This record gives sequence, structure tokens and C-alpha cells, in this order.
Amino acid sequence: MAGHSGGPWGGGGNRGGDDDGRRGQNGGGGRRPEDNGPQIPEIDELMNKGREQLRVLMGGRGNGGTGGSGGDPGGPQFGRGTWIIGGALVLGLWAFSSFYTVKPEEQSVELFLGAYSATGNPGLNFAPWPLVTYDVVNVTSERTENIGVRRGGTNDGLMLTTDANIVDIEFQVVWNISDPAKVLFNIRDPQLTVQAVSESVMREIIAASNLSPILNRDRGLIADTALANIQTTLDEYDSGINIVRVNLDKADPPPAVIDAFREVQAAEQERDRLQRQADAYANRVLAEARGQGAQILEESEGYRARVVNEAIGEASRFVAVAQEFNAAPEVTQRRLYLETVERTLGNVDKILLDDNMGAGGNGVLPYLPLNELRRGNSGGSN
Repeated sequence: MAGHSGGPWGGGGNRGGDDDGRRGQNGGGGRRPEDNGPQIPEIDELMNKGREQLRVLMGGRGNGGTGGSGGDPGGPQFGRGTWIIGGALVLGLWAFSSFYTVKPEEQSVELFLGAYSATGNPGLNFAPWPLVTYDVVNVTSERTENIGVRRGGTNDGLMLTTDANIVDIEFQVVWNISDPAKVLFNIRDPQLTVQAVSESVMREIIAASNLSPILNRDRGLIADTALANIQTTLDEYDSGINIVRVNLDKADPPPAVIDAFREVQAAEQERDRLQRQADAYANRVLAEARGQGAQILEESEGYRARVVNEAIGEASRFVAVAQEFNAAPEVTQRRLYLETVERTLGNVDKILLDDNMGAGGNGVLPYLPLNELRRGNSGGSN
């Protein structure tokens, strides 16, 4: 029974002997020729190899054999090479984290221990990690903010004018980044900042304008003024944002009162038409009155000049006649008498007959049409 006590399952002693021999051969590094399967290492052997590799990586000296404590001449050389490889890997990782590329449309902001250090230009840049970090910002792409567009029933576009009217405004603000360092450090949210500043500026402009110019002729002026004021405000904030353009898309009355507003607009146009007609009539009548006044004034001036000249002439003639009368009174008196009779009877329709023609006028034809003959002679002479 003692020779067959190989195990609890009745294994024989020869089988146990075979196992002991196999283990002995394995422990000595030998291998049976008939064993074709892979050799499974022992747990202790794996732990010893792991400790040995750890000592080599840490710069220690490896064991010369199994269980031996003698030094291996190649141990120090293997540890130095591992350190070189490890240092190269660490240096490569550090260089990979420190060198970075900036595209032409971008700029980078370098931070030294969290504080602003420099601005990187397009191309290859160097920021020694971990002391220097960087943020890359696109500075050429244009961003668009739509303000006043109705979303979810909001009334952001309703604004009050200076004549107590309400107008619905929708506009776009196109902007980009001019200084990425200011954008990162001076403002928290560039998009919300542009929206808030743009809406505030537009409300200020609308509050200083009347409704009619906003709806008609002043749209371009409002857009230009808004661009300048928005840029000025952002520059005061030192935001590093550049406003490219402002597009005023819509300026209409609120939908609830659009019909009434159109009626008011039609009435205002009719009023303007009648006002223009009245102005044209007033201008025409005023021009005619001014012309008539100028004509009367010119006629008065002519009459005054004529009367004055005639008076001067009569006075000069009277002086001349007086001088002649003093020189020859009888001749002058007779001439004055004849001129007076001629002037008095010159236009009288009368015929004088001399008494020498016969008593009782027998020498005159009784039916002679003297008046008609005189008129005929007068017409022929003319």
C-alpha cells in the first residue's frame, strides 16, 4: 500500500516518480526530447525577471545567473542606453507640446504661467511647455449677429422714435477679431458683447430720429452712424473687436398697427400734395403781384420824370418868353395872342367865312358838305 500512495485519487508511485523527475529536469533548465509543448514559466521566475528589469531601468546591476549575486559586466551599459532612450522620448514629447503651427488666418496668444506673454504670428511658433501655454484664435473669419429678429415671440426689434412712434428694426452686425489678446482677457463673451452694444447703440439712434426718415431716406445714414458708434463703444471697452459693416434689413411699423399706419401715410401724402399745390399757387400769385408792383413803380418813376422835365421845360420857356417880352413887348404880345388862339381854336370844328365873300353868304354853296370835305382832306393828308 505504501508503494501505491501516490495521491488521493489512487495514483501509483511510478507516476509520482515521473512527475518528480520532470520537475527536476525543468528546474535544471533541461527539456525532455519527447516534450513538444511550450514551457510554462514559474511564478517565482516571472517575479525575479520583473525585479531584475526594474533594477536595470533604475540603473542597478543585473544578476549574472539564477540565484547568483555576482555582477554582470554588461549591466551598466544597458542601463545607460535605456536612460538615453527614455530621455529622447521625454524630449520628443516636450518638443511636441512646445512647438505649434499658426495658420495664415489665425493668431496665437501665449501665456507665461497664466499671464499674457506674446502674440504668435502665422507659421511655426515655440512655447516651452509647461511654463508657456497658448490659444489659437481665428482673426479673419467674419461673424454675423442678427439683432431684432423675432425668436420665440420676443420684441427685441421694437424701438421708440423721438416722435412717440414704434418701429420694428432688424439689422445685422458683421465683425471679426482685431486683437485676440484683448478678446481673451478684457471681455468674457465677445458674441454677447457685440449683441448688447449693437442693440444699445441702435436704440439710441432710433430714439433721436423721427419715424418717416427712418422708413424712407435715412436707412443708409442710420447704418453708417450705427457702425461708427458701435466701434467707438467697443474701442472704449478695449475689446479687440473690429466691426466690418452694419446692414439695416428691416424698418417697418409693428404688424399690429401696419394698416392704420398705411392710412396715416396716405393721408400725409395727400396733405403733402395739397401743400405743394398751395405753395405753387402762392408762388405764382406772389410773383405776379411783385411784377405788377414793379411795373407800377416804374410807371410812377417815368411819370414823375416826365412831369418834372415838362415843368422844367415850361419854366425855361417862360423865362425865355419873359426875356423876349422885355426886349420887344408888342411883337411878343401879338405872337402870344396868336399862339393862344391857335392852341384854343385849333381843334374846334368850325369854318369862318369872311364878309367879303358876299352879303348874306351868297358866294357859298348852300349844300356844300364842308364837314365831310374837311374830314376827307384830313384823311388824305395823313
